[in-house]
Amino acid sequence: MTLFRPSLAGLFSKGEEKSAKANWLFKRLFGLLTLAALGSCQTIQPVLTPRATAVPATFGAAAAAGATDSASIAAQPWQQFFADPNLIGLLDTALRANPDLLIAVQRVEVARASVQAARGALLPAVEAGATGGFDRFADYAAQGQTSTNDGRQLPNGVPNFFLGLRSSWELDVWGKLRSRRRAAVARMLATEQGRRLVQTALVAQVARLYYELLTLDSQLDVLGKNERLQNRALEIVKLQKLGGRATELAVQQFTAQLLRTRSGEVEVQQRILATENQLNRLLGRYPQPITRGLPIQQQPLPADLSAGLPAELLLRRPDVQQAELALLVTKADVAAARAAFLPSFTLSPYVGLNAYKASLLLSTPGSLAYGLLAGVSAPLFNRNVLRAEYTQSAARQRIAYFEYQRSIQTGFEEVTSSLRGLQNYQRVYALQQQEVAALTKAVDISNDLYTASYATYLEVITAQRSALEAELNLTTTRREQFLQLIDLYRALGGGAPVTTTDLATVR
Repeated sequence: MTLFRPSLAGLFSKGEEKSAKANWLFKRLFGLLTLAALGSCQTIQPVLTPRATAVPATFGAAAAAGATDSASIAAQPWQQFFADPNLIGLLDTALRANPDLLIAVQRVEVARASVQAARGALLPAVEAGATGGFDRFADYAAQGQTSTNDGRQLPNGVPNFFLGLRSSWELDVWGKLRSRRRAAVARMLATEQGRRLVQTALVAQVARLYYELLTLDSQLDVLGKNERLQNRALEIVKLQKLGGRATELAVQQFTAQLLRTRSGEVEVQQRILATENQLNRLLGRYPQPITRGLPIQQQPLPADLSAGLPAELLLRRPDVQQAELALLVTKADVAAARAAFLPSFTLSPYVGLNAYKASLLLSTPGSLAYGLLAGVSAPLFNRNVLRAEYTQSAARQRIAYFEYQRSIQTGFEEVTSSLRGLQNYQRVYALQQQEVAALTKAVDISNDLYTASYATYLEVITAQRSALEAELNLTTTRREQFLQLIDLYRALGGGAPVTTTDLATVR
């Protein structure tokens, strides 16, 4: 008798073998997906930036006497800093109607809307909706409704109505949405500092053009005074020629000098017209005459020109504040880009009324329907887009860091240059005043000597030309004093009220 020993494969039917293989493949696939999901949870390290260079404690040798004090002229509002009431009126008009400033204000509103959208992303999105549909299923189809849940038969050609609420909510487990909200808040604050930057630049530009007009007015007065003197000198030379004491060459030399002065007057008048047009454009209006105050020589300079401490520069200068906020924006963008590599969790609940007839839609509780769908998704393969976004965010953070350092160094340089410029131009102005006095006396002496035949006409012309140039240079130097003052006021962050920014809330 032959014994039959069944093999191991014979112990299972074919169906059991297929089931075992399917279970083995499922376990392997589940294991691979689990490993891939764990691999996706490995985030990239934060961006490292170099250590910043310490800001000097003072503005150095260029600082004025009161620069070691915490007080600064930038703390004064522009209504108090500028003494000319006509300039104050022009500044008030510019701040109300300048197109660039109005554009900057609207940019702030755009940024505020972005903050509102970023905050809304943290909350569930709930939509109310009403839908209606109709389906005709094929007779041989594998799917299709044949009856309701309570056993009622449905025709083949089924209407479906739904009235209710649907929601979707991404749970911010890793802080990705919160990082985007912080970035939006920092962008909004940066645009506010950008508006302040436009305002400080506008105040400085209007003041510069105003003092440029005063300088041109003074130069026009100097040219007019010299024209009258040269016209009288020409008449004297013509009389001397008739008496045989002068030649035609002297007459032509005096005539040429008079014509040069007249041409200079026309040139200055054109520059006045162009400057008035530029100033009117900043004021947001069409060309019209600009009312001026006292001549530039009589305009007072502030007695106290303290710059304060460099640490205060970081709080007042809008470009430094804007650069710091831009750095916070990039840090938040990097944090969001890192969190994008992690799995995201979503919830999608719904509740409403559902029926195959409109008349049954409000028949509760039979038409009541609700449900909840929870999901987890994580990037597994081809994460090049996420890596590219992270690389871009990291590069932007480094750029923002270097721009922040550059803005601090630029502000420090502008303050020290303006302080030293005020001191130097004050000395230049005092020396030029002495030069004008000496040359004016020399003109009187040359005229007396020429009348007494002890000087030539060339000496008279040279003395008059030197005096004219010295007076024009004196008005230019006075203008430079005011321009250096305006630059110092702007460099210290004056011209716009300081907005209190709680950077801790952004971080």
